[in-house]
Amino acid sequence: MGFYTICRISFYLFNISFFPDMTWGRMSTIMLGGLKFDLSAVLYLNSLFILLTILPLTIKYHPTYQKVLHYIFIVTNGIGLAINIADNVYYRYTLRRTTITVLSQFENEQNFGALFFSFLVDYWYGFAFFFLILYLFIKCAKQIKVSGPQFKNKLTFYGSAVALMLIIIYLFIGGVRGGFRHSTRPITISNAAEYATIPKDINLVLNTPFALMRTAKANVIEKVDYFSSEEALAEVYTPLHVPTDTAEFKYDNVVIIILESFSKEFVGAYNKNMGIENYKGYSPYIDSLIGKSLTYQYSLSNGRKSIDAMPSVICSIPSIEVPYVLSHYSGNKVNSLASLLKEKGYSTSFFHGAPNGSMGLQAFANLSGFDKYYGMTEYDNDDDFDGIWGIWDEEFLQYFANTLNTFKEPFYSTLFTVTSHPPHILPEEYKDTFKGGPLPIHKTIEYTDYSVKRFMETASKMPWFKNTLFVFTADHATAAIHYQLYNSSWGYYSIPLFFYKPGSDWSSFSDGIVQQIDIMPSVLGYLNYDKPYMAYGRNIFDPSVEPYAFNYADNVYQAFIGNYLLQFDGKKSVALYDFKNDKGLKTNLVNDRLDIVTAMETKLKAFIQQYNNRMVDDNLTLEGPQSGPNRVGK
Repeated sequence: MGFYTICRISFYLFNISFFPDMTWGRMSTIMLGGLKFDLSAVLYLNSLFILLTILPLTIKYHPTYQKVLHYIFIVTNGIGLAINIADNVYYRYTLRRTTITVLSQFENEQNFGALFFSFLVDYWYGFAFFFLILYLFIKCAKQIKVSGPQFKNKLTFYGSAVALMLIIIYLFIGGVRGGFRHSTRPITISNAAEYATIPKDINLVLNTPFALMRTAKANVIEKVDYFSSEEALAEVYTPLHVPTDTAEFKYDNVVIIILESFSKEFVGAYNKNMGIENYKGYSPYIDSLIGKSLTYQYSLSNGRKSIDAMPSVICSIPSIEVPYVLSHYSGNKVNSLASLLKEKGYSTSFFHGAPNGSMGLQAFANLSGFDKYYGMTEYDNDDDFDGIWGIWDEEFLQYFANTLNTFKEPFYSTLFTVTSHPPHILPEEYKDTFKGGPLPIHKTIEYTDYSVKRFMETASKMPWFKNTLFVFTADHATAAIHYQLYNSSWGYYSIPLFFYKPGSDWSSFSDGIVQQIDIMPSVLGYLNYDKPYMAYGRNIFDPSVEPYAFNYADNVYQAFIGNYLLQFDGKKSVALYDFKNDKGLKTNLVNDRLDIVTAMETKLKAFIQQYNNRMVDDNLTLEGPQSGPNRVGK
């Protein structure tokens, strides 16, 4: 761990020109946060050494056994240090920590030996630094002496050895995951944003062995060339939004509420005309709000996980092939509702009732540019903790309303609920109130719906309420399906998504299509935002843009346009369904409606190319790719 800290300092010093205006406070946060990623990398690299060390066998004290362990320790950690130090000089070419994609970059090189020798000559000082570090590491390792066993009694030895082995395994798991809580997901590259003041600081927080290991099994997004020219591509589809409306900017507050696992199946307002026999809904208050809102029958998520929802809702970036926050490009510079509205003087905040850092949401909120994050730590009352995921929705939504009431207007805030997450438990006082239905999630849907009602009742008495645009959606549809109509390629992504403005005359329930990535451009469109920006969705307030939706399922790309759902495997279209009239997707029209297939496939290819190529080039903002020797300016 000490040597990894030295590597982090050397990484900064070798590349100091890329991190201007560094402060002691900023560096302290980076150094402390980096310890979590160093620990994970060190444990992963030393897993064989640790296993052979903790085995409850007396042979491990034999000099030959210890000599083998010594060389395993030196070789594995020597490789880790070499990889880490290599980025001291390689970073200036990529401007990101090296990931597994480096293998594909050099797989076709015929003169790798010559390249390596040239690299050795040009960057001799990097190699010299590595050999110095390796020498010191080996010298330190030789100081470690092992003798034993200390317990001569066999029963005592084996009993204590087994007990210690179990404790060490438990600590190992917590170390590589980044925590011990049930709600803690294994840390990945995107979690580094939690300790980064600006996106490029992520590269200081991380270490290269961790970046390589965490991307080893991840799908690699690759560039495609369906369209030969940028002009032809942009004519079909572009994520560049250039506002043409000259109306005055509206400084309305914006509140987005993301409901955990809220499938459209649970919401009665969406199912009135779906032909479901004996249908029952579980969200009466959401139903009442929908009656006063801009709503679309076919509202879809852009992913199937909570981590997919954050970039989709906040940055209008979908998850294609691999969740964006788990991809090699999660440290790319992005524009978001938070960053764009801050330029207009908005205060921005993100609320999640789970333990801080849970599911990587705090890290992504930081990367997206939110001013403040409010989690379980800020709530500061463990009496309202559900014991697993976080603060009960009712209490946290009341805290949300009261905290918003302290903000100076205009403000933008997003809240993510937690209670409707498995294992679907209720506060003791409501166990006899919300009876639910056939599925365990039904009772927690009723409870969260009630919690939203209580929040809106509290908020409605506050001075900012009438000047606020509310957006309600879900992170994803749940895997628990009761009505088999939703057991389909469109049902898996069907979620509520609607826009509510107190006092407006909105009561529109359209038969059209809307998706999570439409939220950001629609909010900006509603506010009459007047500057260009990047977003993969559409502004629903602009009738000139054709409604569409995209997502990725079962290794195929899906496009929803008009009445049709097209499935495309990257090379050819494999299915076309009239999903509005053929809800069970029984009839594949891919060979019968070639005109529809051609038009939809063309737009889908354009979407994929704009997504993949811009992701690889770190070209997700109007600032274009970051500058560097091998980067092309926009």
